[in-house]
Amino acid sequence: MKNTKTLTPEQLEDAKRLKALYESKKKSLGITQQHIADALDITQGAVGHYLNGRNALNLSAALTFSRLLQVPVSDFSPSLAKEVDGASAPALDKNVTFAGPYEPKGRYPMLSWVSAGQWEEAMEPYSISEINEWYESDVPIQGTGFWLKVEGDSMTAPIGQSIPEGHSVLVDTGREAKNGSLVVAKLIDANEATFKKLVIDGGQRYLKGLNPAWPMTPINGNCRIIGVVVESKVRYV
Repeated sequence: MKNTKTLTPEQLEDAKRLKALYESKKKSLGITQQHIADALDITQGAVGHYLNGRNALNLSAALTFSRLLQVPVSDFSPSLAKEVDGASAPALDKNVTFAGPYEPKGRYPMLSWVSAGQWEEAMEPYSISEINEWYESDVPIQGTGFWLKVEGDSMTAPIGQSIPEGHSVLVDTGREAKNGSLVVAKLIDANEATFKKLVIDGGQRYLKGLNPAWPMTPINGNCRIIGVVVESKVRYV
């Protein structure tokens, strides 16, 4: 008969906290034990063993649960969270300061520019089942968030701030747009949203590309600011 190792009281508490987090978040995040099993490359039954306190969590499994449930490891295993901190610090260069473990705040859908242009404050222009791409971020979102893929060269600059085609930008619909904010907006006579820098000069508002070849467009009542861009990143795979 196979011997099973008895978990310590601390490990059992870790499992209890982890299972409670999974049960409370699985519906809103749209994840199942099979999703977790695929991410860990183990069976669904093995995931159940972690959740039910039959097998002790290890650091690798804890980091995967943390990423999928969008919570820090410390929320379910304080002891493994200390290992995360300890494993991260020695690998740093001398001129780099460790900011802490990555703690995603949420997952947001990748929308088309047409869908973004249809955004209304009281209605999201999509249903969960229609979205195939969701990406997480550690940026706090004040309203509702969504990603857009940058198209064209209007935001590509030869020097300074530049967000070239192919980058993904995270839009926060609840953040106030100020002078200098990068915004996603929709002109009344356009079919889709546009991504530009908001310039306010002497009470006049403009949309301006980061590319100096793009002229500033004056706006007033003919434009609706959908949200402020709070993050930009690019994926190579």
